[in-house]
Amino acid sequence: MPFIKTSYRNDFYYGASKELIILAKEFRKTQTEAEKILWKALRNHVFSELKFRRQHPVKCFIADFYCHEYKLIIEVDGGIHNHNIQKEHDENRTSELDEMGIQVIRFTNEDILKNVESVLHQIHQTILQSSSPSPGGEGAGG
Repeated sequence: MPFIKTSYRNDFYYGASKELIILAKEFRKTQTEAEKILWKALRNHVFSELKFRRQHPVKCFIADFYCHEYKLIIEVDGGIHNHNIQKEHDENRTSELDEMGIQVIRFTNEDILKNVESVLHQIHQTILQSSSPSPGGEGAGG
């Protein structure tokens, strides 16, 4: 594991533990088909020239996709997210991230598999409606 300065980790990963950072790296190896499709559209500044990261640690969570510049998390939900206990967990997680100034938007695997263009349009609209980029957002490891 390369050295990560504490201040960088705290700002960029919101204090995520070293173990969570390692776990996120492992998660990148096991994407769903929907995540692969969305990642292809978001990676390498292709989408709106923004930098997205996949399986990015944030505090005690791992975000499916994260744009630090706009403090935006995109979650891709499979069938398990339809269960009441998981829905409650997701709502609590979203509330906690919202309190940190991070917006969360969710799409189902089906949304992405059936109409990724619509998903990308919704992401673009969310970015347009959000406030301006956060100070130093892109520069932090971008």
